[in-house]
Amino acid sequence: MLASQPAPRSNIELWLALLTNLAITLVYLFVLAVWQEVPAASGLFGHSIGILGFTLMLMTEILYSIRKRSFNARWGRLSNWLRFHIFTGLVGPYMVLLHSSWKFNGLAGVVMLFTLIIVVSGFIGRYIYTAIPRTADGIEIESEQLSRYIAGIEAMLNQQNAASSRNQEKTREIKRLQKRQTQLERQLSGLARARRGLALWHTVHVPIGIVLFLSAFIHIIAAFYYATLAHLLGL
Repeated sequence: MLASQPAPRSNIELWLALLTNLAITLVYLFVLAVWQEVPAASGLFGHSIGILGFTLMLMTEILYSIRKRSFNARWGRLSNWLRFHIFTGLVGPYMVLLHSSWKFNGLAGVVMLFTLIIVVSGFIGRYIYTAIPRTADGIEIESEQLSRYIAGIEAMLNQQNAASSRNQEKTREIKRLQKRQTQLERQLSGLARARRGLALWHTVHVPIGIVLFLSAFIHIIAAFYYATLAHLLGL
C-alpha cells in the first residue's frame, strides 16, 4: 500500500441518509394514521420536525465550512465532515418538506423551491468533488502526486508478475492493482476539468444557499410574528 495514496470512494453517508429518511417517513405515516389528517405546519409535530430539519440544514451550511477552514486535525478528518455535511444536507431538507404539510404557496413555497435546488446542486457538487482524488483526510492530490502513485503501482505490478503468474492470491492482487491503476489514470486525465467544474459549481451553489437561508429566516420570523399576533387577538 502506498503512503497517503488517494482514498477509495464511499457512499455510506447516502445509505445512512436513506435509512434515516425511511425511519422519519414511518414516524410521519404513524402520526398521519393516528391523527387521520396531514400534520399541520403550525402543530406540535409540524413545528418539531421543522425545527429539527432547519437545525440540520444550519449544521450542513456552517459546520463543514468551519472545519474546511481549520487546519486543526483534532477536529477529525475533513472527509468525515464532508460525509456528515452530505448526510445532514439530505435529512434536513426532507424534514422541512414534511413540515410544509404539502402546501407550497407564498414564501414557504419559495423556501421549498430553493431547498430543492440546493439539494440537486449538492448532488452535482458531490459528483464533481469525488472526481478530484483526495487522501483519506480529504486533502486534494496534485497531478505530480498522482503520477507518482501510478508509477508506484506499475512497479508493484512488475514485482507481482515476476514473483508468480500462477499463484491465485497474487493474481487477485494483480487484478486489484490494475483496477486501481486504471482509476488513477482516469482521475489524472480529468483532474484539471474537475477542478474547473468545482470552482464553477461553488460560484452557483454558495449564492443559492445564502438566498435559501435568508428566505427561511424571513419565513420563520413571519410565522412567529403572525402566531403571536393571532394569540394576542385571540384568533
